[in-house]
Amino acid sequence: MDLHFGDSKPTDDERAAVDALLGPPGSSWEGADRSDADLRWARGGREARDRREMLLPGLHAINDRIGWISDGALDYLCRRLTVPPAEAYGVATFYAMFSVRPRPATVLHVCTDLACAAAGASELCAGVEARLGHGASVQRSPCLGLCERAPAALAVRAGDPVRTAVSAPATVEAAVLAAGSPDSAPDEPPAAMAVPQAGDPALTLLRRVGVVDPCSLDDYRAHGGYTALRRAFGLGPAGVIREVTDSGLVGRGGAAFPTGRKWQATASQPDHPHYLVCNADESEPGTFKDRVLMEGDPYALVEAMTVAGYAVGAHRGYLYLRGEYPRALRRLEHAVAQARARGFLGDDVLGQGYAFDIEIRRGAGAYICGEETALFNSIEGYRGEPRSKPPFPVEKGLFGKPTVENNVETLVNVLPILTMGAPAYAAIGTDRSTGPKLFCVSGGVDRPGIYELPFGATLGGVLALAGVRENLRAVLLGGAAGGFVRPDELDIPLTFEGTRQAGTTLGSGVVMAFDDTVPLPRLLLRIAEFFRDESCGQCVPCRVGTVRQEEALHRIVRRTGAAAADDIALLREVGRAMRDASICGLGQTAWNAVESAIDRLGAYE
Repeated sequence: MDLHFGDSKPTDDERAAVDALLGPPGSSWEGADRSDADLRWARGGREARDRREMLLPGLHAINDRIGWISDGALDYLCRRLTVPPAEAYGVATFYAMFSVRPRPATVLHVCTDLACAAAGASELCAGVEARLGHGASVQRSPCLGLCERAPAALAVRAGDPVRTAVSAPATVEAAVLAAGSPDSAPDEPPAAMAVPQAGDPALTLLRRVGVVDPCSLDDYRAHGGYTALRRAFGLGPAGVIREVTDSGLVGRGGAAFPTGRKWQATASQPDHPHYLVCNADESEPGTFKDRVLMEGDPYALVEAMTVAGYAVGAHRGYLYLRGEYPRALRRLEHAVAQARARGFLGDDVLGQGYAFDIEIRRGAGAYICGEETALFNSIEGYRGEPRSKPPFPVEKGLFGKPTVENNVETLVNVLPILTMGAPAYAAIGTDRSTGPKLFCVSGGVDRPGIYELPFGATLGGVLALAGVRENLRAVLLGGAAGGFVRPDELDIPLTFEGTRQAGTTLGSGVVMAFDDTVPLPRLLLRIAEFFRDESCGQCVPCRVGTVRQEEALHRIVRRTGAAAADDIALLREVGRAMRDASICGLGQTAWNAVESAIDRLGAYE
C-alpha cells in the first residue's frame, strides 16, 4: 500500500471522534488551522509528544465511530499526538479488531476457536455469510471468551456511540438479528449463569456473583466490600505484602510466580513512580473466568487493584481489558466512576491520605498482549511485541518504571487473604498450591461454566461436577498453550506440582472436554492456525516455526501411520526450536498441545 498521509484529509466525523477523546487542538502543531501566533512559536509540541500513550485509545475512537481507520483519520491522530504516521500504521495493523481498509459499519465476529468449532462454528459461519447482505461483514474470530455458551458471535456496529450485541449460544437467525439490529438483540444472560455453583455460601472468589447487583456499590459494601481495603490501611504497605507472601498466593495466569515476591520487589525499587497493571486481556482459547468476575463482581477488582497499588506504592493503575468484552467494559467503567465519586478512588482514598486511580485501556484483538511486556508496549502506544528480559518489569516496566502486573483472578484472591488472614487462606488447597482456583470448563459437558474448587481437586472431580459425557475422547488442560490428557488420566490432581508431575500443565485453568465426535486432527490444525495468526512475528523461531507447524499439520491432517512419520519428525524439530529459542511464552508453548496429542493420544497413528 502506498502511504500518502499528508495528502489525505480527515472527514468531519473522523476529526470529531479524535477531538472527543483528546479535546480540540490547541495549535496548528496539533492539527488546528494555522494562526499568526503559530508562525512565531510551536505551541503544544511538548505536551503532544507526552501523549503517545493515547494512540491506542485514539485508534479505538476512530474505529468505533467510523468502522475503519482511513489515511486521513490516521494522519490527523498522528498530528494530534506527534507520532510518526508509519509507526502509527504499524500499530493500527497489529490488531485484529481494527481495519485500515473500508468495510461495512457492522462487523459480526464469529468465534471459530476450539469450543465453538466443536459446537458447529463452521456451519454457523456458512449460514450467516449466506444471509447477511453487503451492509455487514463477517469476520472469523479467535476465542471470544464465551466458551460456556458456544458457539458465539459478537456484533459491532460503528457509530456515535458504537453499539454491540452478543449472541451466544448463537444460531444463524440470532446472529443475523444481532448484526442487523444490535439494539434489538436479546440481552445477555446474567454473569451468574456461567457459575453453576452460584449462591453456594462455601465459595470464596465467586461468592458475590449472582448475589449482589454488579452495578451497586452499596450492595457490594453490604456483602463485605471494602473490608479488605480497610484492613490493608491498618496493616500498612509492608504488612499487606507480608500477608500476601505468607498466604502462598502465586499468579493465576499460568506462570505461577509468587505474588508477594513480585510486590516486594516492586515496592523496594527506589525509582518512581511505580505502576500497577491489571492484565484483563484473557485471550487463551477456553478461558473466560476473568470475564465472569468482571461482569458479576466488578467492584471486587476495583478494590483489589487499590489494595495492590497501596502495597507497592503505586498511585495509578491501568486495567487492560480485551476488546471483545463489551459488557465487562460497561460494568468496569461504571464501577470505577462510582468508586471515584464516593471516595474509594481519587486523591484521598477513604480519607487515608493515599491517592490512587484506575484508567481502563481496551485491547483490540491481539493474544500476544497477554504477555506482560507486550501489554506495556500496547499501553504506551507501540506494537504489542514482547520485550527481552532482563530488565524485568519490577525494575523497568510500564513507561520504564517499576511495575507490578497481575491478572484479574490473582488480584481478586488478595481480598480473602486480607479478610480471613494469611494462615486461614493458606490452609485451603495444598502446601505448594494454596487457596481456591477457578476452572473454566467447556466442551463436551452438560454444565459448562466457571467452577471454584480448592487446589488439589482432581480433573475427574471437576468434570463430574460439570457432567462429563460418556464418550469422552480427550481433555485439553490449559487451553491452546496447554496439553491433552487421556480419559484414563482423570485422577491428575489439579495443582501446579501435580500437573507438572503428570507431564502436563495447569495453565490458567482451562478444562476443555472433547468427545469422540470431534475430529482430533482438525482440532490440532485449528490450534496451529491460532498460533500462526497470533504470533507477533518479532522473533524468527516463532514467526517461522508457527507457519511450518501449520503447514505440516495441513499435510498430515488426512494421513496416519508411516505416511505421516516424516512430518511428525519435522514437527518435533520445529517444536523444540520454538520452545528453546522464542522470546516469549507464545512461541515457547505453541507446540505443547500438538506434542501431547501425538504422544498421549496417538493422534496420527
